[in-house]
Amino acid sequence: MPTSLPLYSAQLIDGHLVAGEGLVEPIVNPATGELVLSVGEASLEQLERAVQAAQRAFAGWSRTTPAQRAATLLAIADAIDANADLLARLEALNCGKPLHLARQDDIPATADVFRFFAGAVRCQQGQLTGEYVAGHTSMVRRDPVGVVASIAPWNYPLMMAAWKIAPALAAGNTVVFKPSEHTPLSILALAPLLVDILPPGVLNIVCGGGEAVGSHLVGHPKVRMVSLTGDIVTGQKILQAASRTLKRTHLELGGKAPVIVCDDADLEAVVQGIRTHGYYNAGQDCTAACRIYAQAGIHDRLVAALGDAVGNIRFARKKDADNEIGPLISARQRDRVASFVERALGQPHIERVTGAAVHSGPGFYYQPTLLAGCRQQDEIVQREVFGPVVTVTRFEHLSQALDWANDSEYGLASSVWTQNLDKAFQIANRLQYGCTWINTHFMLASEMPHGGLKRSGYGKDLSSDSLQDYSVVRHIMARHGELLD
Repeated sequence: MPTSLPLYSAQLIDGHLVAGEGLVEPIVNPATGELVLSVGEASLEQLERAVQAAQRAFAGWSRTTPAQRAATLLAIADAIDANADLLARLEALNCGKPLHLARQDDIPATADVFRFFAGAVRCQQGQLTGEYVAGHTSMVRRDPVGVVASIAPWNYPLMMAAWKIAPALAAGNTVVFKPSEHTPLSILALAPLLVDILPPGVLNIVCGGGEAVGSHLVGHPKVRMVSLTGDIVTGQKILQAASRTLKRTHLELGGKAPVIVCDDADLEAVVQGIRTHGYYNAGQDCTAACRIYAQAGIHDRLVAALGDAVGNIRFARKKDADNEIGPLISARQRDRVASFVERALGQPHIERVTGAAVHSGPGFYYQPTLLAGCRQQDEIVQREVFGPVVTVTRFEHLSQALDWANDSEYGLASSVWTQNLDKAFQIANRLQYGCTWINTHFMLASEMPHGGLKRSGYGKDLSSDSLQDYSVVRHIMARHGELLD
């Protein structure tokens, strides 16, 4: 990454760019392990200013028309497009992901989210419900919640920011946004552009860790809603804190996506799909196709073909365009993934097909790994690894595969692969996951809802359903006067 790349560390509070006054957090390039720069956390005083600014701004922003809010979101999308190369380079630097993928996938998807919600909010309506009490007319409104605290993860920093900020602002809320302490660079680069687009206080960006900044933000009495994408433990902590003031919560808490491969599946399509969507972003994705259930008739061929395909995934190459995946976000995350695999290979029934080792060069890379012979009760099957690790479990009957697929604390995403569409829909209807793909995996559209069941959380990102989550239903009733002749 060129050293001439401009770097940003100022946070956005009440329309002003300010340096964090708290502890300094080092930002590291995961591809090299080298320090990029340091970003100061927001102090408690700065957090207070951010929340108070959002509270003041809410009075005006909540009264803007959908058309006015849509125009603002479109301006943000245009700013992202105009600075796409810079934002992609910062995303690649901060996450270690291949630059060509950040430019091709992350940045266009981010702009599209703002454009979608710009249109969606203009289609959102209340409901005229008529006369249910004689002499009175009722109607139902959807109004904004108030100040929303949004906390984003490190796997897709700018795109996750858009998933949280765009629907909240579109619905008329004001936002205090906290990026992951590991990956603030792209949203901080966007912050100076937002100063000229948004009224002061409508969107505030504060940096820092969960304990130092996140917990204080969640506990603030002026914050009316908390939106988190993170792990289950963090979600539980936020629920406990939010319960003290009865805040609304919107939680996306990870996944362990089952992939049911039937005997009649297109083997080539399955191999290509899992090679791509089981290892995309180095497996650091809640929807990753990581838990395969392969029917007995296709199992051996799938393991052999997939092992060859995964063994050829390119990473840690000098030329950016040669890389298909990047490193893990940190040495700690790499070591966590390695420990999962090490414990799994300690089980005599689990076979290493390919990978299963830390990369010997610089950076926090872990070899793309495929493990076969895994059983339903194995830790590697049940727990979210969040790395480039895919397991394969053999099954005989579809009822068994369905039982195993649903036997998980997670409920975010799943897929089924078969050339029999009747069978596919029957399986999809019985899977207890927020999303089920048929003969594909990890296809997202701004128009379609994304969110989980069970301990994967609740609330929807993307789609008009997300607007519903960031708004409240209100009933207005008017008494009629005397009938005029």
